[in-house]
Amino acid sequence: MAFTVYILECADGSYYTGLTRKPVDQRVWEHNAGVVEGYTHSRRPVSLRFVESTESALEAIARERQIKGWSRRKKEALIAGQYEKLPELSRAKAPRPRGSTGSP
Repeated sequence: MAFTVYILECADGSYYTGLTRKPVDQRVWEHNAGVVEGYTHSRRPVSLRFVESTESALEAIARERQIKGWSRRKKEALIAGQYEKLPELSRAKAPRPRGSTGSP
């Protein structure tokens, strides 16, 4: 049975990344029906924005954790299928020195 990693967009505009073995449409219904306690419960309705499946539980768990650690911009690139942008969005910005105003 396949494992599915999915991203939901919540009513407040935030994203939720989850993992399921159920059919993803059933899982989305559960989120919207309030069956699922937690993050999405107070942010309904939710809508499905991204789905990725694998046969490996370990791969699915690793992928869910990876996506959860991403910035909003990187998640939006993934949702839009803009895979070429993902490496650039992964590069960490150099921290500014303390007291820097950002002006040259």
